[in-house]
Amino acid sequence: MEWLIDFFTATPWWELVIIFGCKMLEVAIMTVRIIIVNRGYKLIGSILAFIEVILWIFIASRVIVNIAAEPFKGIIYSLAFAVGIYVGSIIEKKLAFGKIMIQVILPSELSEGIVSDIRKKKIGVTTIAAKGVSGNKTIAMIYVSRKRAESLKNEILHQAPSALIAENDIVDISGGTMSSNMRRRIIK
Repeated sequence: MEWLIDFFTATPWWELVIIFGCKMLEVAIMTVRIIIVNRGYKLIGSILAFIEVILWIFIASRVIVNIAAEPFKGIIYSLAFAVGIYVGSIIEKKLAFGKIMIQVILPSELSEGIVSDIRKKKIGVTTIAAKGVSGNKTIAMIYVSRKRAESLKNEILHQAPSALIAENDIVDISGGTMSSNMRRRIIK
């Protein structure tokens, strides 16, 4: 029983809290960095990588020193890694970097009004006539910032509850008829 008490008390609680907090922050930054670099934001990703590595060096060195005598530091470090991935995913979703393409399959009789509303918001949309099992459909391909996507999807579903909506990240785009200003906003 004494070894169990030693296991949990070998490291001061405040040091465990610091290890947990810093490791969680480091992994959250790493998670955000990986996602935004994949979306094409290389400069921001490089800055985050610098911060991430500085944190990693100091945290890892603190945990590795005397790990045999203080093994609970390793468990806290591992737990913080897992929590950091979760927190980083939430942060990245809130930051909503980049653009997405939303594909919406609409009943044809509702599509004209919905597409008109989307275009009034200065959002790029292209439509394609299609046939579904229950009749004529319109496929709307919409290019929008991730920050505006959720509200746009909710508006579409409010007007057409039976609409099918799918979304994909956009990493690169070329061609088309959009202005150079809009193209810059989509790519970066």
